[in-house]
Amino acid sequence: MDCASCAAKIDTAVRRIRGVEDVTVSVATQSMTVLHQDSVAAGTIMREVGRLGYGIIPSGGGGTSNTVGEAASRHHEAGGHSWKPSQRAALILTSCAALLAAYALGKAVPALESWAFLAALLIGWIPIARRAVMATLAGTPFSIEMLMTIAAIGAVSIGATEEAATVVMLFLVGEMLEGMAARRARASIQGLVDLVPKTALVERNGRTTVVPATSLVIGDVIVVRPGDRIAADGEIVEGSSDVDEAPVTGESIPRRKGRNDLVFAGTISTDGVLKVQVSAAAEDNTIARVVRLVEEAQESKAPTERFIARFSRYYTPAVFAVAVLIAVLPPLVMGASWNEWIYKGLAILLIGCPCALVISTPAAVAAGLAAGARRGLLMKGGAVLENLGRITAVAFDKTGTLTEGRPTVTDIVPFGRQAQDVLSMAAALEQGSSHPLATAILEKAGTDGAPIPPAFDARAVSGKGVEGSVGGVPVFLGSSQAAAERCVLATQHLTAIGDLNGEGKTVSVLLANGGVAGLIAMRDEARADAKAGIAMLRAKGIRTVMLTGDNRKTAEAIAVGLGIEARAGLLPQDKQRIVTELQKEGFKVAKVGDGINDAPALAVADIGIAMGGGTDVALETADAAILHGRVTDVARMVHLSRSVMTNIKQNITVALGLKVVFLVTTITGVTGLWPAILADTGATVLVTANAMRLLGWKGARVG
Repeated sequence: MDCASCAAKIDTAVRRIRGVEDVTVSVATQSMTVLHQDSVAAGTIMREVGRLGYGIIPSGGGGTSNTVGEAASRHHEAGGHSWKPSQRAALILTSCAALLAAYALGKAVPALESWAFLAALLIGWIPIARRAVMATLAGTPFSIEMLMTIAAIGAVSIGATEEAATVVMLFLVGEMLEGMAARRARASIQGLVDLVPKTALVERNGRTTVVPATSLVIGDVIVVRPGDRIAADGEIVEGSSDVDEAPVTGESIPRRKGRNDLVFAGTISTDGVLKVQVSAAAEDNTIARVVRLVEEAQESKAPTERFIARFSRYYTPAVFAVAVLIAVLPPLVMGASWNEWIYKGLAILLIGCPCALVISTPAAVAAGLAAGARRGLLMKGGAVLENLGRITAVAFDKTGTLTEGRPTVTDIVPFGRQAQDVLSMAAALEQGSSHPLATAILEKAGTDGAPIPPAFDARAVSGKGVEGSVGGVPVFLGSSQAAAERCVLATQHLTAIGDLNGEGKTVSVLLANGGVAGLIAMRDEARADAKAGIAMLRAKGIRTVMLTGDNRKTAEAIAVGLGIEARAGLLPQDKQRIVTELQKEGFKVAKVGDGINDAPALAVADIGIAMGGGTDVALETADAAILHGRVTDVARMVHLSRSVMTNIKQNITVALGLKVVFLVTTITGVTGLWPAILADTGATVLVTANAMRLLGWKGARVG
């Protein structure tokens, strides 16, 4: 199947079978799913599709389930054999050779010219006519094949056999070009699948064995050598390496990853050996799920596409009626030449073919969805893709969306000691703890190269902190309130704590030998690209607001640094209310959150975008998902939507503009039949080629 018209013909035909309740035909996946009563045999459905000229085979080889087929490429010989590109090319070459032979024979033996062109015409016309008849019997009388069939018969009847043969050959060439473009669009997203290696080096029972990647199960440990592609989603259990995620995320700079970090199938370990514990089977890894979601999204029509589809249902019969009127009215009313006006009516019939118009939107939407998926931007359908470009306000969650979602040490304030000594003693107490604040201190010690001495008799003090002995010195690390219970905090200590709290930071006090040794301040810091992402949205005229359940001081400290409006201390229902209020003010609102705590607000927003809640959440919730945690990707998503809508407008202008031009030139006698078919086939190729430009979208220019 090359376009939506193909799918529509199949859908109409199968729905007419008694006992069929619902039909879904997917151009993107080349498949059809049929819900039917038990009285309907799968063979009946397959024969009906076969009559239309499409190859079809049972999904999974069964033929008895509701999923009846995966359609092969378009137009084939009778009997269910799929029409391969080589067969299509053979017909075109034969038709072209016959046309050239007819020209040569006509010059040599003029008396045989019309018969030679008739023979050349029949080579390409018979398959077209057969498909036209079968489509009519299946409920689609106004197909492109029927218009071509009528035009060819009409041309022969008025002696324009030479032009009729040329038109049929050009039509076949146009179909081949459509098929090539459709295959390229499908290959773009399917190319993601090829990123995953076919084999993996799995470690079992102390031995490493090469196995098919598809045989990996959750819990397997695979070995990834430098330069290898990672064969599955998983968690690093041993080793560290720079991981090149460009093939999947488009991120040009490799990221350093080590123990407990997550990695995706298809990414590359550049300089280290990793052992990765598999967390998803091959059919459920990130790439496989992205491909499935994009294919499903391509079947969810954009509002513009639905309008064009409705319009074309009335447009084609109207063109047919206009062509008939042009052919008969001038001769009947004004006594004009029948041959001349029938010829013009036939040309109008070809000019009016709706293929270019029908494909103008879905081709651009499919290319846009595929381009976005390759950059980690998932949009669940054409409607989402189209509406993103209309967004005028974006409401962000804070934790895990604008921020990293974990505390980071921001300040070390020593009193009578070196800052590194304060960090070393705190890290010694926190060794072995998985508490987020402990993890932040240990990460800071590792980053700064601070030595971590052993701690003795370390224990947690319930609700207050942790204590122990470091280098023979009794040490306590806890909240300022807990520290105040153990010693007197001087004015300088309280002032420093107050200043840090005023910046939205959590402060831990380190006591050594019963006195204050230092303060360690932590805060969930903004993502590195958050400020740039907010600025990009403002540059597009989009209002931004941060909605958070955190206290006002913390929220305002983050908001000031990012240049965003802040609303703090909110419950989930408050976030939902604020989104609704923005909508009442006339804004088209996108809500960006983790897809869990923000569920009410995500549901009520015009577009819900999941980010920062983990791969599973990002893939399965909301209308759109940003897989890789970049705030700038929100602006990129808007930019992609606007690029697609611009492309669609260009396509519709080309499709209708060429028809108007050739309509005028045909009626005035400037152009004839073969330019008329170019008005349709040429427009279809131009529109498809223009849409395919979106596959090269990189998302770099978002200003």
